[in-house]
Formats: sequence, C-alpha cells, structure tokens
Amino acid sequence: MIGPRMRERTTGHTSAAGKLSIGSLAKATGVPVETLRTWEHRYGFPVAERKPSGHRVYALSNVTRLRRIAAAIARGHRAGTVVGATDAELDRLLSATALPAAVAPFPPNSSRASVEGLLAAVSAFDADSLTAALWADWGQFGPIGFLQDVVAPLVERVGREWAEGRMEIRHEHFLSERLGDVMRAIRLPLDIRCRGPLVVCATLPGESHAVGLQMVALLLASAGIRVLYLGTEIPPPELGRLVRARGARAVAISVSSAADGAAVKRHLTKLREDMPRSAQLLVGGSGAPAGRPDIVTVDDFAGLERWAAILRA
Repeated sequence: MIGPRMRERTTGHTSAAGKLSIGSLAKATGVPVETLRTWEHRYGFPVAERKPSGHRVYALSNVTRLRRIAAAIARGHRAGTVVGATDAELDRLLSATALPAAVAPFPPNSSRASVEGLLAAVSAFDADSLTAALWADWGQFGPIGFLQDVVAPLVERVGREWAEGRMEIRHEHFLSERLGDVMRAIRLPLDIRCRGPLVVCATLPGESHAVGLQMVALLLASAGIRVLYLGTEIPPPELGRLVRARGARAVAISVSSAADGAAVKRHLTKLREDMPRSAQLLVGGSGAPAGRPDIVTVDDFAGLERWAAILRA
C-alpha cells in the first residue's frame, strides 16, 4: 500500500486536484521556499490548504501571481508593498519600472546566501554569483535585513580578511564596486516613485568610502525619501549651497572608522553653519561623532528608518 507521502512523491508533489507542495510552488515560481513561508507568515499570501493527511498544499492559481510579485521585486519594489497588492496595482508597478538586464529576482533553487558563501564569491572574483546572491537576499529580506544581515557583515568580513592577510586590496575594491552596482540598480526604480522630502547624501572631504553612503541612500529611498546622491568628498560650503538652492530637508553624511575624527568635527561644524537651521544634519557610520545637539546621529538601520518615517510625517 502506498502511503500519503509516497503518493505525493510519485505524482511530483501535485495532487489530482491541482494542488502543489511548497517545494513545487517554489520550483514553478522561482521564489525560494523560505521566502514563501516568510510571505505567508508576514503578509498572508500564499495561503496554504490542509489535506486530510495534514500536509500543506497550495492552489495552482498562486503560480501566476507569485511570478508577477517576483518580477515586481526584481524591479526594486518592496515585498511588503507588492505581496498584498491588487492585480491592478501590480499591473501599474510592473509597467512603471523596467527590470535590470539579466537579473532574476530569485536565482533557481536559491536561498539566503551565507556570508561564507558570499565571501567565497568575492575571493574567486565571481561577479555573477555574487550579484545573483545579493539580488536574492534583497528580494527575500527587504531593506533592513539586506543591509544589516547581509551587506554590513560581508563588508566587515572582507575588511578583516584583508587586514589579516587572507585577501588583498583588489578583493575589497571588487566587493565595493559590485555592491555599489547592485545597490544603485535597486535604488534607481525606487527613486522614480519617491515623493517624500528631499535628502542630500554625501561624505565629507577625506572620506572616500562609498559603500556606507550607498546603504544609507538605499534605505532612505526604500522609505519613500527622495535622495539626491552626490557621492564622496563633497566640500561643506557646496553642500550648504545645494541645500538652500533645492530646499532639501536634510543632509545625510556617512563617516567610516577610517576617517580623521578631528577633521570630521571641523567639517561638520562648517556644514552646520552653512546649512539653513530648518534643515537637519544626519550623521551615521562607525566614525560618526556623538553628543552634539546640532546633529542627529543614527546608530543602526532601524534608527535610520525611524528617522525617515518622522521626516515624512
């Protein structure tokens, strides 16, 4: 006698009524099993049905919608926005933004890549694998999870490997450039839709590290903030003039641990003087000074997201 589990295996995990196991649903849509479970728990879709045997199955009708959701995520939309969207809303999201060339939202059979796996791709200069893993993690975990649990640990790990002689500066540059490419590709479709207040993102003179600034810009854009991204080493007087000319609500400055602390304090003081009092000066990063009442300091990505929500209110 063939039991329920054996029967499901011999029929390819699809019942006579056209139901799919979660594994088959993942294969049919390209969305990893872990992601499907996370979406069901957080957003109530896809909804599982229970067979008499107790096994969870999913209707075939979920396949088309999940493929459209995955396509929207690949275009830079957040899972929290698209998973619960109506079909008409999905149509508008998909028609408004273009999919980056040769990028799938979830590579086949992918799950969240560990830092060790990402590190191996960096070590081998495997740009394709690194890019695919980063896009998959973005689609699965959203802004804070992607930045806090994937990007930040990976950057820190590569820096440590270089400091201890197991990697070279070329590895660090390769990672920085690839991360920058991916985060820009994610952010640009978000920028098109943002209608929130304008925030200028830059680093101060002497600060050439851009990854932290890219992370800030991505999270702000994900929160609906309009980002004017200038990049690294911008003189404070020029930032001040730009804020006044564009009516920006804030300047976001990223400061790495490699920065000259005394120079950072001088530049921040000058920038604060050159900016309108109504505009906020936000500073974050491992080298950010603390304890200044004229500056808003954020310590983590959750804090940055809360600040963005207050700014938008």
